[in-house]
Amino acid sequence: MTTRESGRLKDGSQRRILDEAARRRRARKALEALEQDNFHDDPHANLVMSKKAPKFEESLDSNKNKDRKRRTRSSEYFKQRFRKNFPILLEEEQALCPDGPNYLTVQAPPSKLPERQLCAVCGFPAPYTCIPCGARYCSIKCLGTHQDTRCLKWTA
Repeated sequence: MTTRESGRLKDGSQRRILDEAARRRRARKALEALEQDNFHDDPHANLVMSKKAPKFEESLDSNKNKDRKRRTRSSEYFKQRFRKNFPILLEEEQALCPDGPNYLTVQAPPSKLPERQLCAVCGFPAPYTCIPCGARYCSIKCLGTHQDTRCLKWTA
């Protein structure tokens, strides 16, 4: 009679186990990489709509009256034309109230409740921890996804 054993523990000697400092470094580097990936201007900001394309907010009756009236620019036009990116908005806020609380200086006190432990794969509450990397997971399915795609892929 053969004994059953877990498939995930077969290569236990080959897996690295990270200490808490290495886990924090790994998480910080992953967040920095995400921030670098997410920081860009809107790629669709310079697209110009064709004049022949129908506008959904207009009805057929308004098209008849449109030829008679003088065309005015809508507020949406100016919102798109004079659009500001995040760094410009931060500079303007800093200039308007340098002493008061602003985006860069506002802080909330630390929570009195314990930190929530959420699944690294799906975001649900996670009672289990991956032994090698310390990531949280909530089910066997999420553990499989984590091991296939995330576990120790981007180590510090």
